[in-house]
Amino acid sequence: MTDLRRIPDLWRRWDVTVRDLPLALLLTVVSLLPAFHNQGTQVGDLPARPFDELAVVAVALQCLPLAVRRRWPAVCVALVALGFAVDQLRGYHAYAGTALPIALLSAGAHLERHRRVTAVLASVAYVPLAVALGRLGSGAGPEEFVTFYLVLAGAWGVGSWMRSTRAAEAERRRRVAEATRAAERARIARELHDVVTHHVTAMVVQAEAARYLTAVPDRLDETLSAVTDTGRRAITDLRHLLDLLNPDHQDTGDRTPSVGDLHALVEQTRRAGQPVEFTEEGRPAETIGSAELVAFRVVQEALTNALKYAHGSRTEVGVRHGEKEITVEVSTDGTGSSAGSPGGSGRGLAGLRERVDALGGEFTADRRPDGGFVVRARIPAGSPS
Repeated sequence: MTDLRRIPDLWRRWDVTVRDLPLALLLTVVSLLPAFHNQGTQVGDLPARPFDELAVVAVALQCLPLAVRRRWPAVCVALVALGFAVDQLRGYHAYAGTALPIALLSAGAHLERHRRVTAVLASVAYVPLAVALGRLGSGAGPEEFVTFYLVLAGAWGVGSWMRSTRAAEAERRRRVAEATRAAERARIARELHDVVTHHVTAMVVQAEAARYLTAVPDRLDETLSAVTDTGRRAITDLRHLLDLLNPDHQDTGDRTPSVGDLHALVEQTRRAGQPVEFTEEGRPAETIGSAELVAFRVVQEALTNALKYAHGSRTEVGVRHGEKEITVEVSTDGTGSSAGSPGGSGRGLAGLRERVDALGGEFTADRRPDGGFVVRARIPAGSPS
């Protein structure tokens, strides 16, 4: 059996001509029923005339073009107007006259090109119709013809309003989509910066130190092993990040870094030659959330900058887990050397500030009077990822 909930989707997939055809056929059938003869629109006071073969042609000209009212709106208006003129001049007053305001409304809503020309031509064509009806003995005054013209102009105006509303909604959706894509690109850029910069910086520092250890084979082998391990970890993290970008990937969350991974991060930095003192108060949350992830990124970026700009300087990392917030402080003496380390663009600290601000926290990164650097972050906890 067909799922009834799929019917609207199937209907929207059909061509607009197919979707507009039922209205055209329905109006045609109703207009030809004897009960509806001479029950339609009447401009002027010409006496009603019985239906004949020409009346059927007039009804067909007014109704059937509605099937293309969205595909070819100008053609639809022209044919419907011609049928309406025949209908009024012959005095059939068919119910099909209802098709004219429908056609004008559709043209106002869907006509893309030559809108002004179409409106002017339609207005000009109304004048000879009014004159011809007057010569045929119509007793209607000018006010009746003007009133009917204003009704038709109102139908066009409603269609134009619908068109402008639809265009405004499309523009709003486009801007939302662009903002979403920009935010996603910024998020991906931050993740790539966090993953690549930290690991590559550690590898550069370790490789730089290795050239001075050729006379100490044991330490040289240890340093090269550390470079290899860091490279493997970088590949693993990058592979995980690329998997997250795959829309078909099902993320289990087991590779998302958290405060629980800080010990490994600190140890990796120590192996790169940076003396790090790590203290942790409280217990991290059992479930990984946005606050834990941001805290990890703060420590990661601060240690990366310490390796870059103060290699060999004493660095202190303090993390305190509270019930409502996580506090992070990373300070570096700044007495080491940055030789051989890659330069930075400042994107890392800016990205951290954006992340902390997004959770309603506070972030500062300042130089100390002794030339060192300190990074502090207060991150509200309890925000699920």
